[in-house]
Amino acid sequence: MAEATVAAVSRSGSHTFGKYGEPDIRLVAGLGVEGDAHSGATVKHRSRVAQDPTQPNLRQVHLIHSELHEELRAAGFEVAAGELGENVTTRGLDLLALPTGTLLRLGEAAVVEVTGLRNPCAQIDRFRPGLLKQVVGRDDSGRLVRKAGIMGVVVTGGPVRPGDAIRVELPPPPHRSLERV
Repeated sequence: MAEATVAAVSRSGSHTFGKYGEPDIRLVAGLGVEGDAHSGATVKHRSRVAQDPTQPNLRQVHLIHSELHEELRAAGFEVAAGELGENVTTRGLDLLALPTGTLLRLGEAAVVEVTGLRNPCAQIDRFRPGLLKQVVGRDDSGRLVRKAGIMGVVVTGGPVRPGDAIRVELPPPPHRSLERV
């Protein structure tokens, strides 16, 4: 199996759907991506702020596997790194199979703790009509499957760049499957 790596990094200082590619980003412990609109100890996603602005921000960093972009291209949807709102685009790592509490060591110093699955919303269809059906579906048992990446919180800050290695540290068993956050 190929080594897991960072394929791209992105951020946006405003609440835009997509984020913009950068040569590097800096993760800040307890907050998220420096200069990103979703950075903060409490929720920053507008719908969640409207519900309860004091909720802890379990969505400080959004990660998507580049293999999803390839799958979407094969289905006729052209999607580039950052366009689905992710901060870190990965390669060679099955993000959706990781258990809650997994630590992802990105580059030399940064550590992100996986908190759960991204819950895709209708904004995805406004970006590309029909795309929501590609990132949310049902498995053979009829269970909902969310494929639009995972969310995490920054445990240890540091710079993250394309090409950085990603090392995975699983939590002690029993492992808990990812749920939407």
